Amino acid sequence: MKIGIVGSDGYIAGYLLSHYQSRDYVEEILCIDMSEKADRFLDLEHPEAFDYDALNNLDYIIFTAAISGPDSCADRFDTCWSINVTGTKYFIKEAVKRQCRILFFSSDAVFGDIPGAIYTEASETKAQTPYGRMKKAVEDEFIHSPYFKAIRLSYVASAQDRFISYCRSCIQKGEVAEVFHPFYRNCIVVSDVVKVVEWMGLHWTEYQPAVLNVAGKELVSRIRIADELNRIFKDRLQYKMVLPEESFYKNRPRITQMESIYLGQYAILRDESFTEKIQREMEGIEI
Repeated sequence: MKIGIVGSDGYIAGYLLSHYQSRDYVEEILCIDMSEKADRFLDLEHPEAFDYDALNNLDYIIFTAAISGPDSCADRFDTCWSINVTGTKYFIKEAVKRQCRILFFSSDAVFGDIPGAIYTEASETKAQTPYGRMKKAVEDEFIHSPYFKAIRLSYVASAQDRFISYCRSCIQKGEVAEVFHPFYRNCIVVSDVVKVVEWMGLHWTEYQPAVLNVAGKELVSRIRIADELNRIFKDRLQYKMVLPEESFYKNRPRITQMESIYLGQYAILRDESFTEKIQREMEGIEI
């Protein structure tokens, strides 16, 4: 299999690269991003400048590139729309023309903020935040193409994610972490995202729906994550609960409860608790 990763210098892409480099069935990995290390340079503000012939022999393209900060998308809306929607659509259209299978990284933000709602793949998308509207715009454009599928990520936890990195830093420095509450998501771990991406590439035609919600089975708060870290690091994390200012919730809901009809139906991931997932993710990690 020949694979392209768009946004290959990103956080999750790093885990994907490491994984695919160890797979014998992978003949080639084409790294596409704006860094000097990229195999092909891509600026999504100027997607027309990309050499799309580089995609001709690819079997599977994983599109991770985006400005993903909810506040950045609100504060710099026009620039972010140009990258996250206009440039992204341009690239995906060119890939689809070449009959490349393209997996788009979307988000639970596409659903909006309906009190009490539990979103599945069958739920209507009613994105309200700028970031959610951007992801929804791309999904809506290509949802009927046989060469396009989207995975909607909930919060992706790992030793390197922003919140856990902050907590680890507080332990190292002996500082008290400030943990925002309430803030709930159906957290997934990065190793499971890698498994899902690989599974989708190997079972593209078998998986009939156009979207897949990638979420854990439990609704998890940041307080719960902090407590799980204290299980792992022997109560070394000191923290206090902080109620965020109302502006924090302007671009992100307090609660987004997302589950999947298909993760279990297709046996894509093991049925595990968040405790099991985060403990497995943090194995070998030291402060």
